[in-house]
Amino acid sequence: MNDNKISLLEFDRASLNTLLVGLGMPKFRVAQLRRWVFARKTDRFSEMTDLSLELREKLSENHTVFQGKVVLHKKSDDNLNDRDNLNDRAANDRTEKLLIEWPDGHRIECVLLRDDRNHRTACISTQVGCAMGCLFCASGLDGYVRNLTRGEILEQILRLNQLLPHNERLTHLVIMGTGEPLLNLDALLPALDEVTASDGLDVSKRRVTISTVGIPQGIERLGNAEVSYRLAVSLHAPNDAIRNRIVPQNKQVGIAKIMAAADQFFQKTGRRVTFEYVLIDRINDRPEHAKELVRLMQNRTAVVNLIPFNPVPELPYHTPSAHAVREFVRILEQGNVDVKIRFRKGDGIDAACGQLRRSFRDSV
Repeated sequence: MNDNKISLLEFDRASLNTLLVGLGMPKFRVAQLRRWVFARKTDRFSEMTDLSLELREKLSENHTVFQGKVVLHKKSDDNLNDRDNLNDRAANDRTEKLLIEWPDGHRIECVLLRDDRNHRTACISTQVGCAMGCLFCASGLDGYVRNLTRGEILEQILRLNQLLPHNERLTHLVIMGTGEPLLNLDALLPALDEVTASDGLDVSKRRVTISTVGIPQGIERLGNAEVSYRLAVSLHAPNDAIRNRIVPQNKQVGIAKIMAAADQFFQKTGRRVTFEYVLIDRINDRPEHAKELVRLMQNRTAVVNLIPFNPVPELPYHTPSAHAVREFVRILEQGNVDVKIRFRKGDGIDAACGQLRRSFRDSV
C-alpha cells in the first residue's frame, strides 16, 4: 500500500493538468496519462513508456494510481445448479470478487460479473460498512464506518477492468455493493463522470445503475443532476409493516414517499425505475405479498427485479423454494407487472455484499 502517496484517481482533468504543469510538464501529458490508466489498464508509472522518464520519476515520488491493495481475489464458475432449473438458458458465467484494503486498514469488496450476452459488469461499493441496517444483508452487520473517496470508487472499477483480457472492457456498472450510494453522491458522481467519459472507460451512462434503499432527497438530487443513469430502488416488501421489519430505515421514510420520489425521477428523466425485491422464505415471498406488490406497481412504468435470497451464515433467513418463486412470478405477470429474475452469482466466493469482508476478518 502507498500510505503517504496521493492517488491520481483523486484528480479530475483540471486538477491533473495543474499538477503536471506544476511539475514543468506540457498539457498534452494529461491525455497520455489518462490513456494509460483508463484505456491501457496500467497502474504502474514504469510502464507508461511514452511519458518522459523525468515525469515518471517525479510522479512516483509523491503519487500513485492505486492506493489500496488486493488482499483476497476469489473466482467462481456459476452454473445452473444454483438456479433450481428456473431458467433453462445455458450459462457459462464466471464471477470474480476482490477484497481491497485501504491505507487506513478498512476493507471493501467489488465484483466482476460475466454473462453469456458478453456483458462485463462491475459491481462496486460506495462506503465502508452501511448504516441502513437491512436485516437480510451482510453489508451492515458491522455498521457504517465512512464514505469512500472518488479515487477509491474509481480504483474498484479499474481493478475489475484489469481482470479482463486486453481486448475486453467493462460494459456495465452497477453501484450495488456495500453502502448507500445516494448518501455519497459527492464522491460517486465525479467518479462516474470519469467512467463514462470518452477518454475514460467510455461506459454508456445508460448502462450505469445506481441502487438505493430509498432516500427520497437523494433520488430527487439524482433526478436533477441531468445524467442518464438508471435508478434501482431496493424495495423488498409490498407494505410498510414488512419493510419496517427487514429495512429499519423505512420507519423514517415509508414506502409512499419512496414511490413518490421514484415517480418524480421517472417524470424528470424518462428512465423507468427498477424495483429490487429480495425474496426471503416465509417473510415476503407469499402469494398475498405478490398480490400487494401488483397493486403497488399499478399505473407505474417500472420493472420488478426479483432476487432469491443469497444465504448469509450469520443471518436466520433462507432462500425461497423454486415453487414459491414461480408462483410469485406468475402472480406478477398476471397483474401485468414487468418482472425479471436475477439469479444469485458467486455463492462459493461469498459474493453477497459484505460476506467476503467479514469472512476474511474472521479468518485472520
